[in-house]
Amino acid sequence: MTSPQRRYAALVGLAATSCGLGAGHLVAGVVGPSTSPAIAVGSAAIDLTPLWLKDWATSTLGTADKPVLIVGVLVVVLCLGALAGILQSRNRSGAWLLAGLAGIAALAAATRPSGGQLAVLPSSVAALVGIVGLRFVPTDGSNPAGRERAAYAGSADRRTVVAAGLLTGAGAGAAYLGTRLGAPIGATGQSLTLPAPSAPLPALPAGLGASTPGLTPLRTPVADFYRIDTAVIIPRIDVSAWRLRIDGDVDHPYEVTFDELLRMPMIEADITLNCVSNPVGGDYIGSTRWLGVRTRDVLARAGVRDTADQILSTSHDGMTISTPVAALQDDRGALLAIAMDGKPLTPTHGFPVRMITPGLYGYVGATKWLTHLTATTYAKDQAYWSTRGWAEQAEVKTQSRIDVPRDGASVPAGSELAIAGVAWSQARQGISGVEVRVDDGAWIAADLGPDVGGHYWRQWRATWTPSASGQHVITARATDGTGAIQTTTIAEPAPDGASGLHSIRVRVR
Repeated sequence: MTSPQRRYAALVGLAATSCGLGAGHLVAGVVGPSTSPAIAVGSAAIDLTPLWLKDWATSTLGTADKPVLIVGVLVVVLCLGALAGILQSRNRSGAWLLAGLAGIAALAAATRPSGGQLAVLPSSVAALVGIVGLRFVPTDGSNPAGRERAAYAGSADRRTVVAAGLLTGAGAGAAYLGTRLGAPIGATGQSLTLPAPSAPLPALPAGLGASTPGLTPLRTPVADFYRIDTAVIIPRIDVSAWRLRIDGDVDHPYEVTFDELLRMPMIEADITLNCVSNPVGGDYIGSTRWLGVRTRDVLARAGVRDTADQILSTSHDGMTISTPVAALQDDRGALLAIAMDGKPLTPTHGFPVRMITPGLYGYVGATKWLTHLTATTYAKDQAYWSTRGWAEQAEVKTQSRIDVPRDGASVPAGSELAIAGVAWSQARQGISGVEVRVDDGAWIAADLGPDVGGHYWRQWRATWTPSASGQHVITARATDGTGAIQTTTIAEPAPDGASGLHSIRVRVR
């Protein structure tokens, strides 16, 4: 095989694979978006990712980790598709390579918790379309009609390019239609009228943001609220079909519809939500006003037995989270939330219903796209992250973060400099004080912003007038509501949350 022939063969393999992926995605739009070949493989890859690699992806890529993963899967599959084109042109074995890739994707889709009986269909269609493309698109300059070889070869090459373009275009069109079909036909949060809370809270105070540019707002806008989860694609759930099942070690298992949930007493609560992957000084944290039903009211109707010590919650995509029964039944005010910041939850943040458990990191108390609550025990059932090295129970640790000035900032000598940030201690009665120091100097008390409640972060602000030029280190520490000072012990996020003092460096000029 000549070099030009290999290139054309690779082009055909690439196009046939693209068309197959698009066709599979189109079928998945009907069967279920999670069964799309690339998405199924990406989801399986997340499940198989070791803890250290997951931490690296989260800290390095943030919320872009899943798009990068899917792009990576597609790149690998398309490269193998190009190889399949070359093999097909040589010895007709390329079809077996595509069949093998489809088999891997079908297995990944079928073993997903949300798989179902038709989960293998998208991958099967992808294989069929890809193999047909490989077998029937010309890839060489053979001359079956006996015409002059060079002229015919050029004609065949043009047909190859045109056919490859048509296959690629068809695949792109099918993928677009599959994405559109994957959205629900029924009602979503856009058309939802929120019920009034039984006891409306007063408006949140303005905070210190207006007087301190760069300081984190007291209320996090929904568009800026962090997103960390395992979902490769965001579930699009039709509320008319949604059900929440409460069962397990209970006296009266039952199901509740979304309309029934809306008729229950609605509670407003100002709560900070914190991801366990948040490093010291990190931004995987947000605060807002939530609206929802008390989790303990939903559990009380089922009658959780004393033998249960955890509630295993399940997401629409099969993700599981374990939460201590006590944390869902005590006075901290755990919610099954339907809204944040006065609007229905967005699909990104768990529409139609998600859990919010004050004082616990999200991975043990903030299940998105909630569909199932099972009363059980830690000895009997382990949740998704518990089987991957994370602690089964994890309370939010006391932390403070410096927002102003930014790390590495250059500041003038002789001018008053604002040092400001936020602090939180949801499991220990909120924040009673914040202090800052420069280099190894004395700790200086900062002024605190408004106290929204023990489950909400608190803004703080101090001032410093630098005199000595050069590099300086600014450090902050918080005191919680019990009087305990934030620990200086340095710990990584795994297995139960980061700790240590946040420091930044500034250069005085």
